[in-house]
Amino acid sequence: MTRFRPCIDLHAGSVKQIVGGTLSTTSESALKTNFTSEHPAAYYADLYKKHELAGAHVIMLGPGNDEAAKEALGAWKGGMQVGGGITEKNARDWIEKGAEKVIITSYLFPDSKFSQDRLKAVLAALDNDKNKLVIDLSCRRKDNKWFVATNKWQTITDFELNQESISQLEPYCCEFLIHAADVEGLQRGIDHELVSKLAEWCSIPVTYAGGGRSIEDLELVKKLSQGKIDLTIGSALDIFGGSGVKFEECVAWNGRQ
Repeated sequence: MTRFRPCIDLHAGSVKQIVGGTLSTTSESALKTNFTSEHPAAYYADLYKKHELAGAHVIMLGPGNDEAAKEALGAWKGGMQVGGGITEKNARDWIEKGAEKVIITSYLFPDSKFSQDRLKAVLAALDNDKNKLVIDLSCRRKDNKWFVATNKWQTITDFELNQESISQLEPYCCEFLIHAADVEGLQRGIDHELVSKLAEWCSIPVTYAGGGRSIEDLELVKKLSQGKIDLTIGSALDIFGGSGVKFEECVAWNGRQ
């Protein structure tokens, strides 16, 4: 059953919506921000809790976001996921701070290579409870294939998304979070082909983000994935300064499913 899944993206301690491809690790001047909220992260956590929008992800984009993330998780204990800088050293701490699940991203790909040892270490820190772990496979296109992109989506690894790689990871986690970084924040539509392929490859829940711009995109993802994949809409939402989608429309859409 396809659902709308909300997000809280944190950058420099504030809730923001950013064009993913500009989130450079070296040049903040190149950063393109669609929206910076006047509200704290906890405001959005309260909003999602009120409307029972379970499974929201709180993503810390770089340093300076720990306190904002803690406040959000405190506002809805056990109701949201958290990612950004998660390792085996802090995974358990974030669960204790109120995260339902932790999302592991760049840490799995040291030197742009997948590390099975790091994955096992994070899982061990969670008492080998894979229901506490989400793997972020956010990606970019290269040679008409998709490769995991790390370090704020700037570094393209050699880890290709396909049936084999997905099957390799599924035994270790309960869900995948996948941003299509090339279209993230652009509000120009989702990556149709990627959504279709993810539905074909994945047998566990998947949340797709990137390019969502209208309520019709929820119907489109539902159709393309046969209801297997959830959709996050960010920059197009009115609560994030967008004009394409009203938050209340997404809440109502979930209620009809």
